[in-house]
Amino acid sequence: MKFSLFTGNCPEWTPAEVAKNAAAQGWDGLEWRIADQPEAETPSFWAGNRATFRLTGLEGNIGDVAGLPRAHGLALSGLAPYVPFADHQNAERVLKVAAETGAKRVRFTSPKPTDDVPFDTLWAKARADLQVLQEIARPLGAQVVIQIHHGNIVSTSSSARRLVDGLDPDVIAVMHDLGNTTIEGREGLLSLKMGLEILGPYLAHIHIKNAAWQQVGVDDDGAAQWKWSWATLRKGMGDVKAYFKALKAVGYDGWVTLEEFTTELPLYERLADDLAYLKAAAAAA
Repeated sequence: MKFSLFTGNCPEWTPAEVAKNAAAQGWDGLEWRIADQPEAETPSFWAGNRATFRLTGLEGNIGDVAGLPRAHGLALSGLAPYVPFADHQNAERVLKVAAETGAKRVRFTSPKPTDDVPFDTLWAKARADLQVLQEIARPLGAQVVIQIHHGNIVSTSSSARRLVDGLDPDVIAVMHDLGNTTIEGREGLLSLKMGLEILGPYLAHIHIKNAAWQQVGVDDDGAAQWKWSWATLRKGMGDVKAYFKALKAVGYDGWVTLEEFTTELPLYERLADDLAYLKAAAAAA
């Protein structure tokens, strides 16, 4: 099992600093955040993030995308450009970059439900888009990876398997995510292993973060109001130790990429602590 750092976790660091610090901490690889993000005077996870390559003009940064990790003995676990299935033009661009840099995998985003478009229409369009992306990615030797994500039409292992079933798992695959499934609700009680088994040959990558639900008030009629927020790996509702046991049970031994959107500890300290906890949980499994 190899441990990768999603660079979006590191808004204060430049790409060169990310590579240097990740290697010093003992990470095995990086997953670059790629986005045409809004600017911000103070770097944050979603705006002004310094550890991000712009989607516009990405091809001009191939040298750094591949070279910075390599210079520090790190591999590339994938690219994360937030490109939706339907954006075939940008999908092709990023898949070519993934193939050229050796990253191979590209994380794409599935549609969100909407009041304006029936679910079946969204689903049929997403499936058609994936068939297009399969034909783009196959000759490149690249892989389209769909992240299970709360709030999207692919929010559980069951929905992910339904969407990709019949496509080539070497080309169209799924990323399981502990934090996102904790927010959305798992397949059922104590079902981490079942969710991974549902994905079968389509399980290609793991993202790990954590979250927790908290009661934030009550309605006028006394009904409880609930809200989720990101939590550290140790404090969230997702059972990290059980997750690694489930991964072992299904024979998964690939990349595990950290997404860390909490700020309780200073950046360097929290990433080092996360890596130590991940390695301990994997060893215990």
